[in-house]
Amino acid sequence: MSMESLTASAVPCNPASKTMRVMTSSSTSSSSSAFVRIPCSSGSLTRLKLMVINNTERTSVSCSALEPESKESSSENAVPEVLEFQPHSNMPVMPPEWREREEKRKAEEAMRNTQGITIRRRPPTGPPLHNVGPFQFKIQSEGNTPRNILEEIVWHKDCEIAQMKERTPLTALAKAMAGVAPTKDFVGTLKARAAETERPALIAEVKKASPSRGVIQQNFDPVRIAQAYEKGGAACLSVLTDSKYFQGSFENLGLIHAAGVQCPLLCKEFIIDAWQIYKARVSGADAVLLIAAVLPDQDLTYMTKIAKALGMAALIEVHSKREMERVLGLSGVELIGINNRSLETFKVDINNTVDLLKGETGQTIHERGIVVVGESGLFTPEDIAVVQAAGVSAVLVGESLVKQDDPCAAIAGLYGKDISRKMNNEVTLPVA
Repeated sequence: MSMESLTASAVPCNPASKTMRVMTSSSTSSSSSAFVRIPCSSGSLTRLKLMVINNTERTSVSCSALEPESKESSSENAVPEVLEFQPHSNMPVMPPEWREREEKRKAEEAMRNTQGITIRRRPPTGPPLHNVGPFQFKIQSEGNTPRNILEEIVWHKDCEIAQMKERTPLTALAKAMAGVAPTKDFVGTLKARAAETERPALIAEVKKASPSRGVIQQNFDPVRIAQAYEKGGAACLSVLTDSKYFQGSFENLGLIHAAGVQCPLLCKEFIIDAWQIYKARVSGADAVLLIAAVLPDQDLTYMTKIAKALGMAALIEVHSKREMERVLGLSGVELIGINNRSLETFKVDINNTVDLLKGETGQTIHERGIVVVGESGLFTPEDIAVVQAAGVSAVLVGESLVKQDDPCAAIAGLYGKDISRKMNNEVTLPVA
């Protein structure tokens, strides 16, 4: 903000219009001058001082007018009359919908700062377009450009889901759910397998690629991999449904469900809209993933309730102590995943699970009967032993398994023993 003092010369008022014209000149710039009209109640004005305050949002001017001294009303302590006015601006007025959008953005930003949300949502518009001659380009800044890979994924997901909702409205998904089989008990299955094997239950992940590794399994067949995981002893399966960054799809989830795989299925999707939960259920999912770094508390609560109403479990993923505290402050939480990989930097450290389960946090989780899932960076029996000692009841493993041509052998290598079980038509899993 800058402040500029100006001197002014006044022309006597026009009694009919009760206005006067004032020419001002800047004390800092001899070339700047302005003509303004100021309402006045008297017939003349002998002295005038204008203060002009300029900033990027508003320009305002105030002036003090002193009436000429007279015999009837002369006083050394006379208070000058203060006149204020808003000069005309050539800037267009902000449309109401823009103002509402800006207020909503500021409210969301304040909420993110309060709750420690690290991933911003996509702004209404991308980088602004600029024309230079025949060329058109975009100027990117921190406000309109993703800061990390997770933010990039979420911003793209916002556009992707909007298009998918146009093709398949929520009403169509609601009708399709009438023909979907009942859900399986995701949490109950994890507890049962952990008790049976005396090891953390395995959630084996079906994915073809990742942003950090690229294509992991060239010979990718989602049904074949899922069946091999089940045979190898996996308690549940996680199926990537993001298409751009992980080369997954809801179709893969549907194919695995239709193939008769008995393991409960987790829809591994970057959920930002309740529509995705309904889509996951129609595709055969028994659980969904909710990421605390992306969703504020009110969304986590709301989406968890939707999942439960559809018979599904909600795996809420955290990475930091702040996120863990937020999630433990919510009601109805049954399943917490601790991601050892920072989704902002993609750095992996399995001690992150150990650190987050220390002290009172671990005790609270144990008392509330919450199932904790260790995620990412698990490749050896020693890694499994570290997170098991920390207090996890299940592990979610993808890359170290899916890159192997023999998933059954890969699972045995991960656990240091064969945890497979004989599957037959008599085997039944808990139903939610």
